[in-house]
Amino acid sequence: MLRLRAEGEEVVEVSVNTGYNHRGVEKLMERNSWIRGMYLAGRVCGICNAVHTQVYVQGVEKLMGVEPPPRANHIRTVVMELERIHSHMLISAVVAEIVGFDTLFMLIMRDRERVMYLKDLVTGSRVHADIHVIGGVKRDIDEVRRDRVLSELRVIEERLKYYRRVFEEDYTLVKRLTEVGRIRRAEALSHCLVGPTLRASGVKSDVRFDDPYAAYSEIPFDVAVRDEGDSWARMMVRLEEALVSVDIVRYALEHLPQGPAVPKAFPRVARVGEVVSRVEAPRGELIYHIVSAGGSNPYRVKIRTPSFLNVINTEFTYLGHRLADVPVIFASYDPCISCTERVLVVDERRGLRRYLSLRELARWGTA
Repeated sequence: MLRLRAEGEEVVEVSVNTGYNHRGVEKLMERNSWIRGMYLAGRVCGICNAVHTQVYVQGVEKLMGVEPPPRANHIRTVVMELERIHSHMLISAVVAEIVGFDTLFMLIMRDRERVMYLKDLVTGSRVHADIHVIGGVKRDIDEVRRDRVLSELRVIEERLKYYRRVFEEDYTLVKRLTEVGRIRRAEALSHCLVGPTLRASGVKSDVRFDDPYAAYSEIPFDVAVRDEGDSWARMMVRLEEALVSVDIVRYALEHLPQGPAVPKAFPRVARVGEVVSRVEAPRGELIYHIVSAGGSNPYRVKIRTPSFLNVINTEFTYLGHRLADVPVIFASYDPCISCTERVLVVDERRGLRRYLSLRELARWGTA
């Protein structure tokens, strides 16, 4: 995946090669019905499966002329924001472990379980939510579960504020993350970066805010932005964004519209046409281009994930840094590609090649 060339400890050349784990999801969608496509979309990514289902379903709904009820849109928003919180907590824990802060890793992962519990409470599953259906959601939220989620959110909010303070003040974290992998505003725009990686470079860009979907147009929220552009700024944006997500979930539940949320029947045939559907995944803008030739199956589904842009277009950020900084920079993009922790280090003088994990590379030269 990541091939480095270094002179001593300094990285002088980087190349990124992807495609080692092609699963053919797009082709599978062409061979299955619109309804089965919902479950395929949710399997593209285990961490942010709800947003993949959302972007697919909202595109199909446009092709079918279906409008989900307001209550369903609020429930969808709740699930996607819970997913955003646990995703940002996960990468915060991973970065803490990479820099050697194992205790912080354990604490964040412990509190992340609270979010996973809430996701299970709302959807019936800790990982794959599968709550989206064409025209609504699979299950409603009753008053008892709503109150339990609101109660647990208060604890999660306090823990997130604590972790934000740790990333702001802890000497080790600040030293390892600041001025490492810096991306200037102009570079972030010219390299088409997305999500927290883009917002950490001073660009206020968020699909939820710029092109609202689900219930986001009805919920007041701020977009977390920082100007530093380094690995520390990217982590701070995520922690601040997680706190914003807590506010969004709270508002959506407190203002949950009355009415139906679960459709009585699913449409099975779409009209001829095409649609570009996009959402703001935890890692950035996620796009599905869906083409229908009429009938019960899509003609073509093209998926563009945010990690593809953030990983491929950031080779320049590693240059001039030490080998031990590479895992920190790489993790700060929150990459979501199978087997990305493989790193190939080449010793050109001795003609040796060695594969290292990100953890091994992070400890390089520190022993």
